[in-house]
Amino acid sequence: MDRGPMLDGVSLDQLRTFIAASDEGSFSAAARLLHRSQSAVSEMIATLEAQMGIVLFDRSGRYPQLTPAGRVLLADARGVVANVDFMKARAKGMASGLEPELSVVVDVFFPMDRITAVAAKFRETFPHTPLRLYVEALGGVFQPLLDGRASIGIAGPLPDVPASMSSEALGDIRFLIVAAHDHPLARIDGIIPKEELARHVQLVLTDRTNLSAGKERGIMSPLTWRLADLYAKHHFLLGGLGWGGMPSHTVQADIESGRLVELRIDSISQGGVDMPMTVVYPTAEPPGRAGRWLIDRLKLCPGKTADQ
Repeated sequence: MDRGPMLDGVSLDQLRTFIAASDEGSFSAAARLLHRSQSAVSEMIATLEAQMGIVLFDRSGRYPQLTPAGRVLLADARGVVANVDFMKARAKGMASGLEPELSVVVDVFFPMDRITAVAAKFRETFPHTPLRLYVEALGGVFQPLLDGRASIGIAGPLPDVPASMSSEALGDIRFLIVAAHDHPLARIDGIIPKEELARHVQLVLTDRTNLSAGKERGIMSPLTWRLADLYAKHHFLLGGLGWGGMPSHTVQADIESGRLVELRIDSISQGGVDMPMTVVYPTAEPPGRAGRWLIDRLKLCPGKTADQ
């Protein structure tokens, strides 16, 4: 009884031979590349054609030419071989202590250009380790770590690091208090009294989780608008809807252009304050090779990567 093409019998060796014959332009050239006899290559491709029930090469000319069906199946063959090679490389890396995937959660205050620069080097160094990136604020950085969705976090000073986490210093970022150029506070020369700040809406980044509940710092006005997104807070500041703190790297261009003005506030020196950033991870599950590389690279990168 005819059961149709026997696709279960197709081997990787056959697919690699099929690809080589196409790329090299002849069975004899493929044989030289694969260190086999021409007859062995011809027989392997003929067997593959029989198993598939498809003619892959037109042999009527001096050199074999792919048939229309052969051109379609060649792309499939390349995909199968590439996926298997990727799986083998990943398995080899895992056997040597390399994570199958690296999931990182980053505080929204951390400069994304630093992450991007290190990620570019990461891709070159660990091409078979996918990188998954979450961007959160405040306690939202810790939640994916506690849930097991991420293995490394880059956190700011709030909230406190959970007891189950280990942390390593990563350096500081500069934090500025700003308002739109036409905001009433921006027109005040010198240090702004706290009672004056309290008369105006303060824009505050809020936590998506309960991990920082009762631990808020830097609230100077009873009139607060809370936003869970730094991008939205930035636009509200530009729109004159309130005043508030921002990482300097996100507002430097606005200050230079005059759209935003740095406010001088009692207890905060002009030029802003330094906000410490830390790398955190579950103590019971420390980073593997890829994670340790990422952490060390970020430590070498206070503003730029070491070789930028």
